[in-house]
Amino acid sequence: MFPNKGRDAGCFCVRRGSFNADGVSLAYVDFGGLGSGLLLLHGLMGRATTWAGTASWMAPHFHTVGLDQRGHGLSSKPDNAYSRDLYVDDAAAAISELGLAPAIVIGHSMGALNAWVLAARYPELVRGVVLEDMSAETAGRNTIPGWREWFESWPVPFPTLADLRAFFGAQRPSFADYFMEVFREHPDGYRPLFDFGHMYQSVADWDSHSYWPELEAVQCPALVVKGSESDEPGPVLQEMARRLPKGHYAEVEGANHVVHYDSPAGWRRAVEPFLLELADSPATAPARAGRR
Repeated sequence: MFPNKGRDAGCFCVRRGSFNADGVSLAYVDFGGLGSGLLLLHGLMGRATTWAGTASWMAPHFHTVGLDQRGHGLSSKPDNAYSRDLYVDDAAAAISELGLAPAIVIGHSMGALNAWVLAARYPELVRGVVLEDMSAETAGRNTIPGWREWFESWPVPFPTLADLRAFFGAQRPSFADYFMEVFREHPDGYRPLFDFGHMYQSVADWDSHSYWPELEAVQCPALVVKGSESDEPGPVLQEMARRLPKGHYAEVEGANHVVHYDSPAGWRRAVEPFLLELADSPATAPARAGRR
């Protein structure tokens, strides 16, 4: 049923599909590859295709799949359904439905939070995690006003893709490519593949409390990655690596929050040894990834 049959070893060939999880249709992109399962979880506003560059060097070693999380990409966008429990259960369903277990899970920002809660609650499904630029200390940050101000500054709909690229690229060069992935053409122009209200609901969850207990419950090998120019607090991310039972830390110079777009080469240098160590010895915590 799923596109893991007939896949050539090391083939980077995108296949798309969807499955149903408790009434929600979840879209995914299968990037090909053989070997252990690897699930990619994007951040807030993102979608599976934002991982294409990363997947291109993972596919030779792993069966690599990106998930459009609920409210994002081509997945269903239900109202009032963006709790951490629902996000995590969706990811667990993806691992089971797509035959990835036990999977390595890589998450960016919101996706990183979902990844470590998933690993804590479903240890039988996860054998390693990479956590890209997400703090466990989120309670009380009250970030929704900032998100609202930013969203309201967007001149939606964008008349052309060139307008879209120019607007986001002026804010940060890597945004030009990233946001090209998360807009769709409509009769009046280009609009995002997500609802602002749903994004506020997602943010409200991590604004309301922190996720240290779940982080400390993760028993599999874990790599925490920070962009050196990111607003995420370095001391907190370093503390996350210390509190993880098998935690490691890496910092990518010159990268901002979306590390895998800001510095693709630096991101690969930080992450690939960790992944290959898991591929070679899945029961052993990696010794050569980043710094503790």
